[in-house]
Amino acid sequence: MLRPVRAERRTTPPRSTAPLGRRLPLVAAAVVAAGLTAACGPASEPAGSAAAATAAQSSQALPSESASPSAEVSPTASASASTSASASASASPSRNPSRAPSGSTAAGGGSAKPARTSAAPAPAKVPGPGYDSSADAQKQIDAALRAAKADGRMVLLDFGANWCGNCKAADKVFAQSQTAGILGASYYMVKVDIGGNSSANSALLRKYSPSGGTYKMPVLVVVSPSGTVRTDTHVTGNPSLTADGINTWLRTWAS
Repeated sequence: MLRPVRAERRTTPPRSTAPLGRRLPLVAAAVVAAGLTAACGPASEPAGSAAAATAAQSSQALPSESASPSAEVSPTASASASTSASASASASPSRNPSRAPSGSTAAGGGSAKPARTSAAPAPAKVPGPGYDSSADAQKQIDAALRAAKADGRMVLLDFGANWCGNCKAADKVFAQSQTAGILGASYYMVKVDIGGNSSANSALLRKYSPSGGTYKMPVLVVVSPSGTVRTDTHVTGNPSLTADGINTWLRTWAS
């Protein structure tokens, strides 16, 4: 009875070690493939290839240490970065705001024209009564013309004398608030003394009122910013030396 049993044991084939021998090369190959994947990025071979199968076996047999650390992002860090970027985008204004189109300027790509200001220039100073014989009338006229070129006002030349009764009457009207307002808004006024012995002032009178003859004072001359005489009362006659007469005359030649 014992002999058949022994014979049966000997006839049983020994356990093959082939599967273990085959698994070891596969594990080694998986380690190599995982190392290459971590160093060079994901494999370019299609799913189902030998490389994909090897990587799948390696993911089951080995721990997940071969995954690239740079491919993992913490959800908390992602949420924080997203919130920070959104807050920065909403808080900071655009550095290059688009200009609102203004007619054909925006379409043509040109620069926008500056807006005109509606504020009126400050009133010009109105000289007091009388005439200063020591003043340099030519310099005063030149300064008034420069100022007139800057803002478009007229220049009013008043040729007279301190002993002239009509000149004193005109000065009283010039001192009134309404007339002074018209003068300050529309004229640069220069008073020139021709009652003394100033040859320079007499020459200025002949320059701006060249018709000659006997002058009836005051001689009022309106000069444009370019230096052209617009009116000369020595030729046209003086207005009535009242507020209505002088105000009407000043408004007529103010523009």
